[in-house]
Amino acid sequence: MNKEDIIEQIRKKKSFLCIGLDSDLSKIPSFLLTYDDPIYEFNKRIIDATQDLCVAYKPNIAFYETMGSKGWDILKKTLNYIPKNILTIADAKRADIGNTAKKYAETFFSTYNFDALTVSPYMGEDSIRPFLKYSNKWSIILGLTSNIGSKSFQNLVLKNGTQLYHEVIERSSKWGNTDNTMFVIGATKAQELKYIRKIIPDHFLLIPGIGAQGGDLDEVIKNGINRDVGLLINYSRGIIYAGNDKKFALKAREEAVKIQRKMAKYL
Repeated sequence: MNKEDIIEQIRKKKSFLCIGLDSDLSKIPSFLLTYDDPIYEFNKRIIDATQDLCVAYKPNIAFYETMGSKGWDILKKTLNYIPKNILTIADAKRADIGNTAKKYAETFFSTYNFDALTVSPYMGEDSIRPFLKYSNKWSIILGLTSNIGSKSFQNLVLKNGTQLYHEVIERSSKWGNTDNTMFVIGATKAQELKYIRKIIPDHFLLIPGIGAQGGDLDEVIKNGINRDVGLLINYSRGIIYAGNDKKFALKAREEAVKIQRKMAKYL
């Protein structure tokens, strides 16, 4: 999926919502446990209820890996069920030396045919380069994350007076371009978005951390939006676990509608 396709979906749906499919067997409604494949059934119903309100789905790979080979099968079936005009993001945070990175890229972009993959820039350009060789695929580079421990490294002040995350974003933005790279910026770092937009004014940003982690939607939008919108704002628990009975999909839709309506005001 290319940049124009994403922008078209945003304008059509008046939404830049990404829904995280962090599907956990211990949290899904108990009645689904009677199905042969409870997680897949859960994912299907969430997708059916929200596909007209979001522009991306983001399965967190850890929730599928933990189930072994069955989890990878569920992931594949879920991907096949998602409409082709909706961006699919593998939240896997991969990267490694060249040959290994090449296999990671093949796994997520060929075997599973995701549109995008989160990657870590810590090992440098050669660990990301194999992902960038795929056309119409996206590498979403960790830029500034919302977890408490991010301050241990990302906010370190370098000798030139800049913070480490500034250098990471500026340098890694040159490895690819605005048509194949995005950046993860945590919603709890909304004030930093003003500075980040000076470094990368035209890149898309994947923004997790709204809701349960304390990020403010309006603040993120005001500080991060650009001429193409340039934002994919992720909600996971606040949508998919909005209900825990047989009406869970309806509850998920109701929460997605609330968010979409807020987003529409900025479009």
